[in-house]
Amino acid sequence: MKVTVVGAGAVGASCAEYIAIKNFASEVVLLDIKEGFAEGKAMDLMQTASLNGFDTRIVGTTNDYSKTADSDICVITSGIPRKPGMTREELIGINAGIVKDVSSNLVKHSPNTILIVVSNPMDTMTYLVHKTTDLPKNRIIGMGGALDSARFKYRLAEALGAAISDVDGMVIGGHSDTGMVPLTRLATRNSVPITEFISEDRLEQVKEDTKVGGATLTKLLGTSAWYAPGAAVSGLVQAIACDQKKIFPCSTLLEGEYGMDDLCIGVPVVLGREGIEEIVTIDLNDDEKSHMEESADGVRKTNSLLEL
Repeated sequence: MKVTVVGAGAVGASCAEYIAIKNFASEVVLLDIKEGFAEGKAMDLMQTASLNGFDTRIVGTTNDYSKTADSDICVITSGIPRKPGMTREELIGINAGIVKDVSSNLVKHSPNTILIVVSNPMDTMTYLVHKTTDLPKNRIIGMGGALDSARFKYRLAEALGAAISDVDGMVIGGHSDTGMVPLTRLATRNSVPITEFISEDRLEQVKEDTKVGGATLTKLLGTSAWYAPGAAVSGLVQAIACDQKKIFPCSTLLEGEYGMDDLCIGVPVVLGREGIEEIVTIDLNDDEKSHMEESADGVRKTNSLLEL
């Protein structure tokens, strides 16, 4: 199992680290345009191997896509990160050109790869990859919902005073501060509805805190977060590499599902060795459908800024 991560910054390096520690891949290739940067990150990570007990080989390269050849899974984290006060949508001008170039080079050297898109605005960047490569839809995946759901579970556990392992919940919709749709109605604590434990007002606060989770961290850190995004990517990569058939909310191309067409947006999918093996349809109530439509309108507006 060979995995390539493009972009050796904080998110990309965290992603490579978590994949290596899980020890299911034989090789992780880190690629970056900055001279020596990926090589340095790879060497630093490899020097943790004996301490962290993994045998995954991590190699770095400066923009040499030949080193990525025959990758089973490729992750695109490259692009400029958010700064305080920026929306994910404001990154589109620069990041669209980067993602288009990166995805083209990756597919050229690994035509059978599965692509995972992390770069923001993520739903639109995932849509861009669909429009500019010949990969089938099951092999193009946007990461956002997996991260948003992890943040949702963190906020739920915080509100409950419970262990996060006892909590389950999912966020669908667009990966944006206004587009996320946390499914509070379906959230549970060890199979018991969350509404049995906390008030409607507190649950509404959990929802709002989840939606601005990325912006909150950007304000605190001065840039985008990296630990949770890296962990979210590694979870998707492992589900695919190990054929786990796990359900994650991911941005995928919809062709009639959820009443939407020609749009990449977060919905639950089954991930296995073929990438997206099934789109799972949830019966949404009227309020959830309304929020999902609003989210889709926002994604379409951002998509319209692409120069295809």
